[in-house]
Amino acid sequence: MSEIASTAAVDSADEFLGHPRGLYVCFATEMWERFSFYGMKYLLLLYLTKYHLFTDSMGLDVLGSYAALVYAMPVIGGLLADRYLGMRKAVVFGGLCLVAGHLGMAFEGQAASNVQGEVVRDDFALQVFYFSLALIVIGVGFLKPNISTIVGQLYSKEDVRRDSGFTIFYMGINIGSFTATLLCGYLGETYGWAYGFGAAGIGMLFGLATFLHGQKHLHGHAEPHDPELLKQPGLGPLNKEITIYLGALVAVFAVWQMLQYHAVVEATLNTLALVVLAGLAWFLTQRCNKVERERMFVLIVLTISTVVFWALFEQSAASMTLYADRVLDRNLLGVELTAAQFGSMNAFFIFLFAPFFAMAWTWLGRHGLEPTTPVKFALGIAQAGLGFGALVLGATMPDETGRVAAIWLVLAYMLHTTGELCLSPVGLSAVTKLAVPSVVGVMMGAWFLATAYSEFVAAQIAKLAAIPTENGVVADVATALASYTALFEDLMWLGLGVGGVVLLLSPLLKKLMHGVH
Repeated sequence: MSEIASTAAVDSADEFLGHPRGLYVCFATEMWERFSFYGMKYLLLLYLTKYHLFTDSMGLDVLGSYAALVYAMPVIGGLLADRYLGMRKAVVFGGLCLVAGHLGMAFEGQAASNVQGEVVRDDFALQVFYFSLALIVIGVGFLKPNISTIVGQLYSKEDVRRDSGFTIFYMGINIGSFTATLLCGYLGETYGWAYGFGAAGIGMLFGLATFLHGQKHLHGHAEPHDPELLKQPGLGPLNKEITIYLGALVAVFAVWQMLQYHAVVEATLNTLALVVLAGLAWFLTQRCNKVERERMFVLIVLTISTVVFWALFEQSAASMTLYADRVLDRNLLGVELTAAQFGSMNAFFIFLFAPFFAMAWTWLGRHGLEPTTPVKFALGIAQAGLGFGALVLGATMPDETGRVAAIWLVLAYMLHTTGELCLSPVGLSAVTKLAVPSVVGVMMGAWFLATAYSEFVAAQIAKLAAIPTENGVVADVATALASYTALFEDLMWLGLGVGGVVLLLSPLLKKLMHGVH
């Protein structure tokens, strides 16, 4: 009796604002990790095209390969943490890689120059850059999936605070994204790229320090499930734990090279996609009953549709960032923003609209009017298309210098974000509800693979509007605007078209879901 009372007292003392203190440790860690990630993300393409004088296509190839690998690696990092390392060790190792990678990107080297029509670049600085990106890819792979898992471990499945805890955690992601894009985007474009990338690295250092300092509040939830397993023999004289770390460092060198050979990344993604689809086809025909097969079919359709959505949405760091730099009047309400700072609009609109969407779905559900999962997907994809429609409309009203008012890009971000709020929150839930229990992990991996694939596709789409530049600057604003507008019009119809198809299929998909909402 006294032991139970003592435990309750300890639990109560280790709470803050009604939640476990460990939640706020994870909140701060993820906030700083996202600060570093987004602080670098919207500077990346501008840095390559304006400082190292990459062509648009070359820069987009790097961005696409990097983003694809970043979203693919958490599948492996999560698996290694589940089976061997535990979440704490995985987060610390990932954090160290991230700090090293972000700070390494602060090394600019010499700016590229045009010598007799030939671009001369600092090859050593570029190799440091690629190696730093590889460290970030591996670091995200270890940290991202496991910090979220720790949050779930802090609550029992019956704890009514669980959903609100994840909401608080999710806000940390968006605070990090919003502040980083504004601050790092300003520093990088105003004072020098090293300042923007360096600030992102310092942010990650804060995140790692916060996580290490707050270990006591995690109460062992993030420890390995079998510590003795890590001590068993691994590679040669090394134990399994050291072998995993060594393997991760070898992976850094592999990714370092892959980032420079984009055809390898493309071939890898295509091969994985074909293997997964072939495996799922076999599983559906050989291992599923009628209800399971039809639910899995719905999940596959929804997963493929997300490739379209994210390929449109992720133009934000690709064609939309170049658009903001080259053809946009960046004065917004009397404030001159940098091109990278417009990336903060996504987080801003999530702050603004997420509570409204949560209340709207609840109210609609209470009255039996909440849209089905396929309808929400259709609405999300269509809104991504409408976002590009705003840019197409804005292009018809340029100012006297030929530039488009900033409000049109803001409107595009708003529509993309409302689309994300329709699709993204229900996506992972759909995986857990529709997948056959024995392959939930595989389907979650397929979901992340689809996201990684869409990142690569997004860069290839952006290349359709690649524009020649002179020392990183477009020679003719009108020509550049026409090129981007042609691309955005195609993307508008793609989003509306695919959204319309999913909407038309939604009654059939609902039937095939067999009562799953």
